Amino acid sequence: MTSSSRFLFSNGLVSHSSTTPPVTTFLESHPGAYTTTRSHNNGSCLLFWDRHLNRLSNSARILFNSNPHLLFNFPNSTEKSLSLPPLPIWDSAVKALVDDSARKVLPVALRERKDGEELAVTALVSGDSQRLRKIENLSGRSVVEVLDVCVHIASYVPPVCGLRENGARLAVVGHGRDIAEAKYSDWVRLRKPLENLRPPSVTELLLSNDGDQILEGCLTNFFVVCRKENNETKGKYFHNNESACDVEQERSDFNTAAACPFEVQTAPISDGVLPGVIRQLVIEVCISKGIPVREVAPLWSRREFWQEAFITNSLRILQHVEKIQVPSSWESIERKTLEAISWEEKWFGEDPGMITVAIQKEIMERASVEGYLL
Repeated sequence: MTSSSRFLFSNGLVSHSSTTPPVTTFLESHPGAYTTTRSHNNGSCLLFWDRHLNRLSNSARILFNSNPHLLFNFPNSTEKSLSLPPLPIWDSAVKALVDDSARKVLPVALRERKDGEELAVTALVSGDSQRLRKIENLSGRSVVEVLDVCVHIASYVPPVCGLRENGARLAVVGHGRDIAEAKYSDWVRLRKPLENLRPPSVTELLLSNDGDQILEGCLTNFFVVCRKENNETKGKYFHNNESACDVEQERSDFNTAAACPFEVQTAPISDGVLPGVIRQLVIEVCISKGIPVREVAPLWSRREFWQEAFITNSLRILQHVEKIQVPSSWESIERKTLEAISWEEKWFGEDPGMITVAIQKEIMERASVEGYLL
């Protein structure tokens, strides 16, 4: 991402200047619910825009109902109790507000975009506490009056998925987050202390409440491809040039789930993980391709059964994992110093596995179908 190409739509105005902050700095200084996606195919469309609007609307609704101080810039003691309008009215108002804001800034950013670059687009929905105090009952019209939208855009060069040098290196360093079902800007500030525990060369930090059940990453959802424990294929794993579920049947969508000796695992939403847009797409792809998938937190204590791992978010889409490390003693995390931690490691190799590649390929094919044309 280049610092010279940042755009911001805020308070009805589009700005493009050297003073526009990086997106993390911007989010740290503004409360609210947000979502981030990017353009695809040389700036021709936005990836899964409708899904992002749905998730953003839902995040804002969750914050309004349960933690309004994360949506409005006021302390808990001054919160005002209001009932939200019916879901269709709320969704329609929020989506229209965000969509209209994006339409104002995207053409400006597209004109400045360099060939080969994509656009990273972050939409933030926050509340105006001054207007809120004047509202007695929320309707579709008053929802628009009490909410503000900012859209931050920066140039972005996506990594090429599947290249061996682009594998992720992960480390488990902290506990799961609160209100994980909503994506909110305060998490950018809350996750900062975890950076003190980042080992050298680690590219993403993972969260766990006990050091065994792995929930998600600070910026990503986490998946493993796990060999079924009752299967007799131990030691007979095939890499991405062969099929793990039958070399001949791989071309016909992995045959049936029952015949496949592997399953994809990721922690369920109920465990406290973000309902990521790409996370949901991975589950849908697995179901459509006949790849067994189960929403259960991957267990570090069962890592001997892990054959592949990958992480997802809307910028990277899907990135294969090369290495994971977990503290040998979970108690050492509480000391909050990197020097106090010794690590256990799991290596997957430099190349992505066959199932990872198949899922990534299908998601990118859907990207064009579900893209919002620019």
